[in-house]
Amino acid sequence: MIQFMQRKFTIITSQALSLVNFRGPLILALTKLGLKVYALAPDFDDDTRRKVRALGAEPVDISLSRAGRNPLGDLLDLWKLRKQLRRLKTDFVLAYFIKPVIYGLIAARFAGISDTFAIIEGLGSSFSSYPIMSSHAKRRLLRRIVVFLYSVALKKCSRVFFLNDDDTSLFKACGIVIERQIFRIDGIGLDLDHYVPAPPVLTPITFIMVARMLREKGVLDYIEAVRAVRKRHPTVRFILVGGVDLNPDSIPEDELRDWVAEGLVEWTGNVSDVRPWLAQASVFVLPSFYQEGIPRSSQEAMAMARPVITTDWTGCRETVVEGVNGFLVPVRDPGALTAAMGKFIECPALIEKMGQEGRKIAEKRFNVHQINATIIAEIGL
Repeated sequence: MIQFMQRKFTIITSQALSLVNFRGPLILALTKLGLKVYALAPDFDDDTRRKVRALGAEPVDISLSRAGRNPLGDLLDLWKLRKQLRRLKTDFVLAYFIKPVIYGLIAARFAGISDTFAIIEGLGSSFSSYPIMSSHAKRRLLRRIVVFLYSVALKKCSRVFFLNDDDTSLFKACGIVIERQIFRIDGIGLDLDHYVPAPPVLTPITFIMVARMLREKGVLDYIEAVRAVRKRHPTVRFILVGGVDLNPDSIPEDELRDWVAEGLVEWTGNVSDVRPWLAQASVFVLPSFYQEGIPRSSQEAMAMARPVITTDWTGCRETVVEGVNGFLVPVRDPGALTAAMGKFIECPALIEKMGQEGRKIAEKRFNVHQINATIIAEIGL
């Protein structure tokens, strides 16, 4: 009797918790197909390791710095990753986030793995048109290096999944990918049974921003708009959800605490579940000028029937139909953000109406099970 060996599928990331929060449904779907799934990340703790195993995958520790810029350290990590992939004898590799895509797929090629796939979930600060913490010259040099590394990593990639048209066009223009590699998906998706519509909040009208505390996420623009709105509407409530980050662009914790002490916002820090906070909010705000894919935070807000104010910017504009489920504002324009907030304060009926429209869009575009089925089909499983 012929025995068929179980095929092996490896997922590489730089954030272990994302395997549970973002990739849990995909891991479950892959295991249901009979695949042995390995989940590789550098920052497992006991709880995350347990949750990944509960999904049916085997957690594997790797060495990979998410935010560091040490070329020698990255090369050593690449070499170690190649050895691990050869040891696992995996058949398929899927990588997401910048460093896992670059170093993970180069390592996979060196390990002799031909079926490799990438999800481009935004391009990060190296591609920013609005550098904050570094000079334009340094940013241009970093961008050239990243373009080169992407080109090497993705040259033999079977399929590259993009979340927005801007990133697709940029990668094509830079010669990083060719047409046959490209496949466009509507974000990474959500479990719409997990993020359910919440009743609209009209008293007090409450604005919420959910993001890593990076300047490029528009945190300072949000705060400036909060100051302006508070002068005219002192009873309006403002919430800021998210933690400080390893990124040098991160807002210092002392500054965040100063805003709280000033009475501008309620800052929660990192939260394990954003839903209770979104349920307290009337309107979601994300004034980002970061190189987003499609912001998951906006998708979560839409799924919970919250209108969205965001920027007319890469990835962000994918979540709003202007005047239907929210408003688009120019990048780095706190005055326009203030005016958009004012529309909901002056006409609270928009909160429920636009929130319902946002949920409809989420149901149509951001169903994680539909998106995962598409990804699996494109992988050829």
